[in-house]
Amino acid sequence: MSDELLFMDESEDEAVGDRSNWKVLIVDDEPEVHAVTKLALSDFVFQDKGIEFISAYSGAEAKDIFLRHNDIAIVLLDVVMETDDAGLQVAEFIRNEANNHFTRIILRTGQPGQAPERDVIINYDINDYKSKTELTAQKLFTVVIATLRSYRDIIVIEENRQGLEKIISASADLFSIHSLENFIDGIVQQLSSLIGGTQDAAYITSAVAGPKPIDNNESSQFYIFSGKGDFAEREGQTLDEVLDGQQLASCNKALEEKDIVYQDEYLVAYCNSKTVNGSLLYLSGLPRKLTATDKHLLQIFSQNVQIAFDNVLLTKDIEDTQREIVERLGQALERQMGGGKHIQRMTMICELLGREYGLAKEEINILKLAIPLHDVGKLKIPEAILLKPGQLSEEEKEVVRHHTEFGYQLLKDSRRPIIQAAAKMARDHHEYWDGNGYPQGLKGEEITIFSRIAALADVFDALQARRVYKEAWPLQKVLDNIQAQRGKQFDPKLVDILIANKDKLEAIALAYPDDLDME
Repeated sequence: MSDELLFMDESEDEAVGDRSNWKVLIVDDEPEVHAVTKLALSDFVFQDKGIEFISAYSGAEAKDIFLRHNDIAIVLLDVVMETDDAGLQVAEFIRNEANNHFTRIILRTGQPGQAPERDVIINYDINDYKSKTELTAQKLFTVVIATLRSYRDIIVIEENRQGLEKIISASADLFSIHSLENFIDGIVQQLSSLIGGTQDAAYITSAVAGPKPIDNNESSQFYIFSGKGDFAEREGQTLDEVLDGQQLASCNKALEEKDIVYQDEYLVAYCNSKTVNGSLLYLSGLPRKLTATDKHLLQIFSQNVQIAFDNVLLTKDIEDTQREIVERLGQALERQMGGGKHIQRMTMICELLGREYGLAKEEINILKLAIPLHDVGKLKIPEAILLKPGQLSEEEKEVVRHHTEFGYQLLKDSRRPIIQAAAKMARDHHEYWDGNGYPQGLKGEEITIFSRIAALADVFDALQARRVYKEAWPLQKVLDNIQAQRGKQFDPKLVDILIANKDKLEAIALAYPDDLDME
């Protein structure tokens, strides 16, 4: 056999290889070593996967490869190349600079005395040390098999660790929908690792609450809540839009029998629920036949994961109920003041101002929930004064001024962040940036940001939505009026944000018109 044929350079396509195979990097400055190694392992198969060979002919080239590949299973590493310790430097680089503690390093040397085995094993984080002369084809095969088993187990442990880390990070805020998605993703990843990995996974839940029985024709009531692999882009779609044939039949069978259905390459696990019609865990691409331990883990998961989902649904229902109560109180106040969609517009305007101001998402949520109560003190004002079309007398003005304190006293004793925020807004939304407002004469940032936002949004909406005048002012006239009060009545930064978002304000007004006849 000619050298030209035996040592032919790899093509670019060959170097890319099949990503499902085990990656083995050969680092040696002798081309013959590369050729012999590939020949000895040419028919190698472990767990239905062959080997993808990558070649490096110097320590510097090996380091570059490790910066581009993080999934190399084994490196067969020569000690002496461009320098007497080039291989040892590569081993040091892999562990310390590339921070790769997963790849298994098998050090090979043609001159054992130059790098004593005892010293190398103690001082370098390598996994085996072999002399080239002792590595026959059979011994090389044995070493690679044993090393791949070690690499496989390490990767499984790492996947388990990542899954547990995801679950722990999600559990701190488990009772929010976003956090639940992370929790379920972590559970799926953990379970997939325990059974040897899967290609695709989906958590499928019922969109219909209550104890209504499920039959084989009601798969459209279930949707993909969280997905992995092929299901990652299918979240929100119904079950019968995503699956069909035998797979859909297996899902319906799991629902009907409230059990786990096992097939050759996938499984469907029913998750019992007290609040919805149950859920399904779908895992496909099973790597092997499941053991009794695997099935036991699946059974535990299906019995317990739904508890977390039910708790979130319950918490969300409580939050929605609280939100609706606050909104209905705000609507009752609106009706007393003559009707309209003031609260809806105020909520949208305050959200816009808060977001552009830089408030955190949690702060914006509190602001949106609290804003319907900012004028709750007006419940104390007699309708004859509240709806009086003409100018108020000084005595009537004094009655109106006291509504801020009444609103504050009504809400101030609550420990709930939303009600606390509403209490301060009810008291302070008539305070002025320059200190000339009421009831306390606060100025600048002494006024809470929520109250400053509410004050600006309230006046803006009053001028442009026919709440003060029989005809709404043109938007530009409203903005000019607001601009004139910049740094006086209103926070300058908020005024700038309001004026910069003219188009969005117009959209809000169009979306929530009053359509009132106030003649």
